[in-house]
Amino acid sequence: MQNHLQKGIYAITPDEMDSTKLVREVEEVLGAGVSCLQYRNKKADASLQLEQAGLLRALCSLHDVPLIINDNVQLALAVDADGVHLGADDGSIAQARELLGTDRIIGASCYADLSLAKRAVEEGANYVAFGAVFTSPTKPNAPSVALDVFGQATQFGVPVVAIGGITADNGHQVIAAGADLLAVISGIFGASDLSAAVRAYQERFKET
Repeated sequence: MQNHLQKGIYAITPDEMDSTKLVREVEEVLGAGVSCLQYRNKKADASLQLEQAGLLRALCSLHDVPLIINDNVQLALAVDADGVHLGADDGSIAQARELLGTDRIIGASCYADLSLAKRAVEEGANYVAFGAVFTSPTKPNAPSVALDVFGQATQFGVPVVAIGGITADNGHQVIAAGADLLAVISGIFGASDLSAAVRAYQERFKET
């Protein structure tokens, strides 16, 4: 396991109930070259989450891509994931670090709050995420974050993730502002050609 994220695309799964379709799409996305995959399914029950997370664990291992579990430390442990992503209401980062040990990744949603990021890193977070950068179809009512926050967040010495409405057309703005990873759900999984969508985002990193 690696406890550091590389610059690039941070793909997040949609609320997909069909495990066969999810596996097929994730395999295509991993093959196209993403830096990280987060399993997130707000509609699935615990049993389906366990099934899907286990399937994705195997795929991510084959492609040597870190698998992060959204919100659920116990599920991350159950499938031996590379880490977990925690929001403000998902429990203590310090407690998660105790349970996960030193080798797994912990990410923290910091919204637009640099003080949250500072505290998260002090408690053991390996990366901090800010958003929504632009209007997000997944969370349309999420508070917005100014682009200058990404440059300021580099002071914490961990990778900085941007999320929320990021497209291949506006991604270069976020990277130029200081983001190390672009977190994307519908911009990839909602595309007609998933591999082409990943490549379009990758081009933005080459331009900055």
